[in-house]
Amino acid sequence: MIETVSEKRRAMRQDDTYKVKTDIFEGPMDLLVHLIKKNEVSIYDIPIADITRQFLEYIEWLKLMNIDVAGDFLYMAAILTNIKSRTLLPSHNGPDDDEDPRMEITRALEEYMQIKNAAETLSSRDILNEDTFVRASDRKALTAEADDGMIVVGLFELIDAFQNILDRLPSSTTLSLSAEVISIKERISQIVDILEKNRSVTFDQLFEENYTKSDIVVTFLALLEMVKLSIVAVRQHTHNGVIRLFYQ
Repeated sequence: MIETVSEKRRAMRQDDTYKVKTDIFEGPMDLLVHLIKKNEVSIYDIPIADITRQFLEYIEWLKLMNIDVAGDFLYMAAILTNIKSRTLLPSHNGPDDDEDPRMEITRALEEYMQIKNAAETLSSRDILNEDTFVRASDRKALTAEADDGMIVVGLFELIDAFQNILDRLPSSTTLSLSAEVISIKERISQIVDILEKNRSVTFDQLFEENYTKSDIVVTFLALLEMVKLSIVAVRQHTHNGVIRLFYQ
């Protein structure tokens, strides 16, 4: 449920920030898979130093966006840092030094990807009466787009897209998340108005106006809330990488 403006402002006065929980989104293993795909490397030859650095950067980015970082992210960061430190230590060629320290995370990734692939296979099967409470026209539009090379966009792909938007801003632009400027509910209403008219828009269309860095952050938080509430579906074209929002 979306908080009322007055409730949100009262919460902000107590903590000065608006926290977003991402428990319905991906976890630390999903972030690792995302980074491995993004860097185009094999899980059997992970550049642990680079992956650890990028993993920590994502955590810092989530904190900057006032998104609650679950403990399992921090635990995974500790594991990666430990593996990185072990790879830097000289090998003494003893019985305990035969195995690559990276295999600890490789085995976990193998198991996780097997489970995830099995879950995706099961979820793709037809479910009796699954369309009973869904607008048929919208589901047909999503199906048509999926057949046209569109894939589901996850949290970390959204982070990458928003980071690209932020990178376009002048470096002198400051970020402010004070209670006076942030309004998640209002931004959700604005996005809904856009989608009511167009049913579907590209990600970049949300930023055609002269937005500040704070406005962009508000849009990011609003979009996460809309995905959580199943107000929008976010898809990315596999050929040109364009991200598109669909009103559900």
